[in-house]
Amino acid sequence: MKLKIPFYYHMLLFLGLFLTFYLWDIGVNTKKLDFVFSRMYLLFNTGFILSIFIVYLLNFYTFCDWFLNKKKILLYLFSIPISLVIFAGVRYFLQEVLIFEITGIHNYAEKTREIGYYIRDNFFFGLPSVILSAFSFLLWQFQETYKQNQQLLLENKKAELQMLKSQVSPHFLFNTLNSFYSQLILKDDEMASDILVLSDLLRYVITETDKDEVLLFKEVQFVQNYIHLQKKRFEDQLYLDFVIEGTYSTQKILSSALIHFIENVFKHGKLNNPDEKATISIHIKEDFLELSTFNYNVEGENYSSTGIGFENLTKRLEHTYGPHFILEKITENNTFKTYLKIPLKK
Repeated sequence: MKLKIPFYYHMLLFLGLFLTFYLWDIGVNTKKLDFVFSRMYLLFNTGFILSIFIVYLLNFYTFCDWFLNKKKILLYLFSIPISLVIFAGVRYFLQEVLIFEITGIHNYAEKTREIGYYIRDNFFFGLPSVILSAFSFLLWQFQETYKQNQQLLLENKKAELQMLKSQVSPHFLFNTLNSFYSQLILKDDEMASDILVLSDLLRYVITETDKDEVLLFKEVQFVQNYIHLQKKRFEDQLYLDFVIEGTYSTQKILSSALIHFIENVFKHGKLNNPDEKATISIHIKEDFLELSTFNYNVEGENYSSTGIGFENLTKRLEHTYGPHFILEKITENNTFKTYLKIPLKK
């Protein structure tokens, strides 16, 4: 999860830290106010706070993002000494080089400026930058996760409400379809079979789509049924290559993760030209699934965005799989491609 944090947050945080640090020093050194308000004192304190700020930002946007964001705690702990060495280097440059050029005064005595001692001594002074950045990162991460969870709950409630509106006596619906099937099975096998497919498709929509995860074979069967009925609708004018490779049975997948891409092909794709075929391919491996779609755009369609459905699906994928999925959409000339790779649960 990539955190979107306004930079002014960090600026305000360190402005507050600087003022707190300075006011605390004034309180401690009430008898030496001339020294506290001197240019030299202000320069050295500014250099110190700036060193903390620089390493805070570095740690926040690199080590925290690389390791804490992926719950690699041990690797993050190993990165702390690196941050502290960087802090020592930044502080040395600001105070012992730049400020020395301005004031002619060193903050550390000559013996204590020896590299080994200087780094060891600044391991302690640099800790606030590491601790503050880690705490700040985890706090923002918690808030973002909470916000996303609340958003997902709201979307699920809306979806449930929509589902309830659409479930006008589903038993009556299925009984009616079964009645049609029974009447047609001896007269028109093909139409009876299509009614059975429609019944299975509706049953999946009503009973499975409100779940967080479903069995992969049910999701794939739903896609197959959907495409089967679309072929009936297009009659002989559907030019689509649909391929499923691999074995599937009891693996689990995020519900309705695949159908979004299939629907987009039929909703926006050009499907009636034999020279501009659309393709849908599903490759199932032992631990993951890959879905690829390709289609030529219908004239006038805008693929700069795939709408609210795509955004909602992305949030659901992030919530379920974290960083362990790949989702891409590419618009090139008059074609549109999508690619999804997600892990399978057993």
